[in-house]
Amino acid sequence: MTSFLAKSSLATSGVWAQSALLPTGWASDVQIEIDANGRILSVQENAPQAGTSVGMLVPAPVNVHSHAFQRAMAGLTERRGPDPRDSFWTWRQLMFRFLDQLTPDHVEAITAFVQMEMLEAGYATNAEFHYLHHRPGGQPYDDLSEMSQRIAAAAAQTGIGLCLLPVHYEFGGCDARPLGAGQIRFGNTFERFHELHSQAAGALAGLPRDASLGVAPHSLRAVGQEALRTYAQAFGTGPIHMHLAEQKAEVAEVEQHWGARPVQWALANMGLDERWCLIHCTQMTADETLQLAQSGAVAGLCPITESSLGDGIFDGVRWLGAQGAIALGSDSNIRIALSEELRTLDYSQRLRDGSRAALATAEMSTGRRLFEAILQGGAQATQRHTGRLEAGHWADMLALDTASEHLWGRTGDTVLDSWIFAGDDRLVTDVWSAGRHMVRGGEHVDRPRIVTAYRACIDALKDAL
Repeated sequence: MTSFLAKSSLATSGVWAQSALLPTGWASDVQIEIDANGRILSVQENAPQAGTSVGMLVPAPVNVHSHAFQRAMAGLTERRGPDPRDSFWTWRQLMFRFLDQLTPDHVEAITAFVQMEMLEAGYATNAEFHYLHHRPGGQPYDDLSEMSQRIAAAAAQTGIGLCLLPVHYEFGGCDARPLGAGQIRFGNTFERFHELHSQAAGALAGLPRDASLGVAPHSLRAVGQEALRTYAQAFGTGPIHMHLAEQKAEVAEVEQHWGARPVQWALANMGLDERWCLIHCTQMTADETLQLAQSGAVAGLCPITESSLGDGIFDGVRWLGAQGAIALGSDSNIRIALSEELRTLDYSQRLRDGSRAALATAEMSTGRRLFEAILQGGAQATQRHTGRLEAGHWADMLALDTASEHLWGRTGDTVLDSWIFAGDDRLVTDVWSAGRHMVRGGEHVDRPRIVTAYRACIDALKDAL
């Protein structure tokens, strides 16, 4: 394993930007100094040019939801299955068959490739919703946290900020039925999961100080009621992430067995607050949307995956109108594209409602409002001191190419709007994660080696794919 810690890509002492998005708004000729730990030491406006020079500098957001291994399936599930009504559930069976082929070496290589793509897209942090724990057949590895260690090893290669979220997955449905063949590699009792979670903390020991650990009860289908009621107490610190109200069949199953719709049950029983990030939330009523937004929990949205799997459309207009917090994730990693996630989220609202600029306000353009929302929501969802170009925060930053013809002559919010709605992530030139300068000129500093390892992994898996 090659570690970014040994590379020359560690934090530069200073970054100068022609313009930058500060907590007070847009500023010109901004000099940012970074300390040896990767935190912003100082921010100075109207400063002379010094150090690394970029066009526009903005905070780099968190990717709050990823299943890294699924990237190797991207593009391979677009044929219709035997059921004429192919859906999330038929895709899920294909995914189960694929993951049974994966070894720890495969997972590390795929994860490193995914994290590299995240950085090149503009994300500084990977919150990895990690549920592939055991050998095929469900037997634990000799080291229970083997797969968690491989996620951490990938982060050591790529330099991304890691929030590791080991996933508790115990049952095959709301009736507490045993796990099926495709799920058996995920499974742990609550007691064994506590042990795995504790060992996963050790997997982060070799990473920089910005690496962190959370916890993820997979869903209402996969974890029992008693455990869900006590999760916040059982894991007293760190973020808690969980899938919620993603699919109509899921809503029906929870309602049948537990006597309430998923959001209703979670609100009544789980003490939801700012520690929680609830993923998808595409199947909510208007009242549920308002109540969940007011709980303080973050809605972790994955618009590209939700589109790919036909999950439904999150009610962003109502949620943001209720001051709800949102963040973005790439989930199945069929596409890792920050600007496209934002665009897909907004366009889904327009298509549903027959409107334009549905998420803009009188004060903020659509791009600015969405971008600031995901910065704040991502920081909250991972408890990471990020999302602001301000002294004391991690130096999580991305630069946009204002010399590009696609941004030429644009300033301020219009640059964000042009990037998100009229451009793509090729406009991202540089990315820093906790001061580590991992993307330069649009490419990860270790791209050739990471891609070579990924290709070798795909070659080894070609029959399974």
